[in-house]
Amino acid sequence: MRYFIIDDDMVSRSMLKSIIVEQRLGIVVGESDGSLKTLGQVHTLSPDLVLIDLLMPEMDGIEMIRQLKEQGFQGQFVMLSQVVNKEMVGEAYQTGVEFFIHKPINRIEVENVLRQTIEKIQLKQSLMTIRDTLSYIGSPSPQNIGRSLKEVVHSILQDMGIAGENGSTDILNIMKVLTEQRSDAALPPLKQLYEMVARKMGVADSELPKEVKAMEQRIRRTITVAIEHLASLGAVDYTIHEFEYYAPRFFDFQEISMRMKQIQNDEAPSRPVKVQIKKFLLMLYKETIEQQK
Repeated sequence: MRYFIIDDDMVSRSMLKSIIVEQRLGIVVGESDGSLKTLGQVHTLSPDLVLIDLLMPEMDGIEMIRQLKEQGFQGQFVMLSQVVNKEMVGEAYQTGVEFFIHKPINRIEVENVLRQTIEKIQLKQSLMTIRDTLSYIGSPSPQNIGRSLKEVVHSILQDMGIAGENGSTDILNIMKVLTEQRSDAALPPLKQLYEMVARKMGVADSELPKEVKAMEQRIRRTITVAIEHLASLGAVDYTIHEFEYYAPRFFDFQEISMRMKQIQNDEAPSRPVKVQIKKFLLMLYKETIEQQK
């Protein structure tokens, strides 16, 4: 599990991070004091679980959860609360919070709550896998081929922590177009590739420039999240399989290495990471073809 901790109390954040690491519950990919910039940080890092304080100076936890969900965040929330107020607890449940950790923080309670949350997430993922598997049974041969491609691409993107990003759909559609061509040559120019995908999706010629620009932005943001995810893994343990395999193949490793050092030193990015879209798409295409053999 990948965690993001939101609490205006630095001591609480430090205690939670220590418990997560020491009990091997996952990795902490980021933390914040609850300021307004937190919303962007959570979207960029795309954690599985957000531990969020109920009462904070700039924005309370319930409102922050509400805004994150409205903006499309798909992760789970665990609320930290020192206040026992039935109305506020009820409101928190309505926004999607299912577990609470009471303050002052107790190590045993934190471990128990997080393990319950992890089990629930894993159960949900298992049920989704079963549902997807059952949907394949009895499908005609042409559809099986398409689903097989989707399954392979989704698995790779999931390893990179970006299967749920908006741009993942664009990336899948690009892989479909490239696979249909079955060309081992270099990729066509990106603009041409985006136009091919947009036309295949039924976008009118008059709307192509707008859609091409939007597609490029979605893909760029998605690849940026992948870089952040792999850098977070590498900062904890560079022998993790996903980091070892994808970081040097799909990305500019110097960019990931720089971001790893910043994460290890608890530093904010000094500049936006450089994203090589064409390299990423080419390597993903080659990996997809290889895994379909």
